[in-house]
Order: sequence, then C-alpha cells, then structure tokens
Amino acid sequence: MTHANDLTTVHAAGCVLWRRSPVDGQLEICLIHRPKYDDWSHPKGKLKRGEAPLAGALREVAEETGHSARPGAALPTLRYQANGRPKEVRYWAAEAGPGTFAPTDEVDRLLWLSPTAARGRLTQPRDRDLVDALLQSLRPA
Repeated sequence: MTHANDLTTVHAAGCVLWRRSPVDGQLEICLIHRPKYDDWSHPKGKLKRGEAPLAGALREVAEETGHSARPGAALPTLRYQANGRPKEVRYWAAEAGPGTFAPTDEVDRLLWLSPTAARGRLTQPRDRDLVDALLQSLRPA
C-alpha cells in the first residue's frame, strides 16, 4: 500500500470531461490522442509540487483540451504501474466550459464522443470504468 508521502508514487490528476452536444443535446465525452503513446485517454497529467489534485486536474484539462471545466463529483482513483513505478491518478467529472482545442506535440487530436463510442475508443480498459462512473454521477438521485 502506498501513502501520499511515498516519493516513488507518481501522483497525477485528470477529468472525465463532458458536455451536451450542440447538435442534439446528447451527452458527449472528450477524449484526447497523445502521439507519444499513440493512445486515446481522458485529459490528465502529473501534479506539480504542492499542487492540489483538483487544481492539477483542471489545469491539465485546460492545457490539453483548451477548455475550462466546471468540476463535479469525484470519480474513482486509478492505481497502476507506469514505467516501473506506481502511479495514482485522481479523477473528477467535469463539465466543459468555453474553449478551443489547438493541437500540440503532447495532444494532437480531440474527439467528442457518445459514452458508448468513448468506451470503445479508449486505449486502456481501466479508463472505460471512468465512463461508467461519470454516467452514474450524472444520474438524478
């Protein structure tokens, strides 16, 4: 079991970014493509020293998607090995605000997809569970 002060664990944060389609009002989820890994994932990244996880998640969304985001429910934290080190990524549901995507070396493509299409496009199976968690968090109580 790792602890927050365990220096070997890589701490990161991100969001499952969503919006209502401008066309039909249906829920859409934002996925980004990272050419370095040739993968499709939710926007996320490593936390800066002393940065609060939610602040880091919102910063990463802005950097990778060009959109501001309004955070919602906390989603499951993913823990896995990356480059031989334990990695812990905290996630939040976040509604997309205004913004415009501009491709960079880090993120070259962005898609808005239905939950079913997003689940199918995500490279890592562990990221698919976050789509389900988002849907659960948006259901009326």
